[in-house]
Amino acid sequence: MSSVETQTRPVRLALLGAPNCGKTSLFNALTGGRAKVANYPGVTVEYRKGVFDLPDGRAIELLDLPGVYGDTGKSMDERVAIDAVSGRLENERAPDAILFVLDAAHIETHLHNVLQAKNYGLPIVLVLNMMDMAARDGLNIDIPALEQELGIPVVNCVAVRASGRAHLLDFLTEWSGDVAYGSAPKPSEERGEVREIQQRARSATRHAVSRIPQTETITHRIDKIVLHPVLGLLILLAILFVMFQAVYTWAGPAMDLIDSAIGGLQGAVEAIIPDGLLQSVIVDGAIAGVGAVLVFLPQIVILFAFILLLEASGYMARAAFLVDTLMAKVGLNGRAFIPLLSSFACAIPGIMAARTIEQEKDRLTTILIAPLMTCSARWPVYFMIIAAFIPQGRVGPFSQQGLVAFGLILVGILFAFIMAFIFKKTLSRGESGGLLIELPSYKTPVFRDYLMGIWDRAMIFVNRAGRIILPASIIIWVLTTFPRNAGSIGETYAGMLGNILLPILKPIGFNLEMSIALIPAMAAREVAVSSLATIYAVQGDGIEGQMSAVIASQWSMATGLAFLAWFVFAPQCLSTFAIIRKETHSWKWPLFAFGYLFVLAYAAAAVTYHTAVAFGLG
Repeated sequence: MSSVETQTRPVRLALLGAPNCGKTSLFNALTGGRAKVANYPGVTVEYRKGVFDLPDGRAIELLDLPGVYGDTGKSMDERVAIDAVSGRLENERAPDAILFVLDAAHIETHLHNVLQAKNYGLPIVLVLNMMDMAARDGLNIDIPALEQELGIPVVNCVAVRASGRAHLLDFLTEWSGDVAYGSAPKPSEERGEVREIQQRARSATRHAVSRIPQTETITHRIDKIVLHPVLGLLILLAILFVMFQAVYTWAGPAMDLIDSAIGGLQGAVEAIIPDGLLQSVIVDGAIAGVGAVLVFLPQIVILFAFILLLEASGYMARAAFLVDTLMAKVGLNGRAFIPLLSSFACAIPGIMAARTIEQEKDRLTTILIAPLMTCSARWPVYFMIIAAFIPQGRVGPFSQQGLVAFGLILVGILFAFIMAFIFKKTLSRGESGGLLIELPSYKTPVFRDYLMGIWDRAMIFVNRAGRIILPASIIIWVLTTFPRNAGSIGETYAGMLGNILLPILKPIGFNLEMSIALIPAMAAREVAVSSLATIYAVQGDGIEGQMSAVIASQWSMATGLAFLAWFVFAPQCLSTFAIIRKETHSWKWPLFAFGYLFVLAYAAAAVTYHTAVAFGLG
């Protein structure tokens, strides 16, 4: 490496630490949230890279690595983080130094990890984060004594406040000038036994850490309630119930506003562009298709707002602990809860989050059942069908439509547990490991990070409308419009494709329009809504932005309920199967997942349809 390059290249610092220690909050605060997210070569584990400036103007490159609990690399996340700091990743240079972030309130638990990190052979600084929370819990840390015990610099920090980061920035300004550029890590040859390292960590805490006697911390008082074996589960169910009720009851005004805006846009285009193919492709194709999905954005935002709040407050780990006993009955442990809950947003990050599960067989089972969680892509279908066939009345203080949606969630969860039990008895036999999880202190979410998280997930939904739904809607418009001499939808190109599937789907109550919509819905489940909107708009049956009214007039309740049952299990979304392929390194498991989900979806739709017909709803 030339001397010019070493002088101009920023120092690269790796953020290392256990999950929930505040690494990401520190990363966001220092880099302003401007980060590049990338995958390490050959795997799907993500890291984030950002740049920030020190007070003297020098740039620092910061890596936000996955959380680690030691240096053994039991999970995929941990292995990648360890390879990153060890300089073993292909096409990735090693960091110049490590910032080991540690939750100061849990210093006794994780101090041995800091001693293990010294073995990587890189300069290391211990950043004691959340010092305010430690003080709240009566913890006093003698930093000079701790530096002497560990033999490395120790800096206190409160990542979420500018004043709490000032000392760290001042320290880095002076310290980083002495960091050698591009020096390869020199792992220690005397790594020491784990027991010896733990003894050294306990010795350090005895000399540098003391506790002010307190009757009881706030965290302990709250945990007595939320971790109660009976009351805690009732609270968890109540939180989930309120979450899905809120999705319906709070989103109405914003949905009406978007609905009106879509109708106004269609009217404006019709006034400007004369009748013809150009007007039709814009109004009946692009606007009708994309608008039919975008109208559900407020409900998606509310759903994500709840999930992010549970994560940021520290409650999510408690939820995993609460359901551990229940999940053990189907052969899993509570660590699978977090990937499965993440799958309510999208199955893809949920499947990727299963990397944190140490046992490979438990990880495989979690990956296979993650698509049964009700992801956000299903919600537009649920909202459309429920609004069409379920009255807006109330059952006591609760929304009747919200109760039905909550019931669909429970059905997905129930079958996920049933399939997990079956898989653990057949495909992935073996003992499941016990749950070992740290319960972080309760904290108020950082408002800026919280809003940024909601914004990012909302933009993902909107971007899908642009990248997937818009082109799919235009393709459906072309297929339903041509040939121009077609006398009915069945004579169009779309009808020809739909008629291939119709003999398979007609026995479960599906009509031609539904058969057509399932084809592009393989790209993403919500495309089924935009496809139906385009189909009915081209036929002249569309009502501006009001797909539920169209469905109610065109379908029987038995048909609508069968479509709803299909999407509880629908084997749609090719990107989900692609990520299963990446995570399992085999085509066998995505093909297996598609097959068993198709069987479940077909059986559920058939039972639902014929039961509804038997009750006179056909």
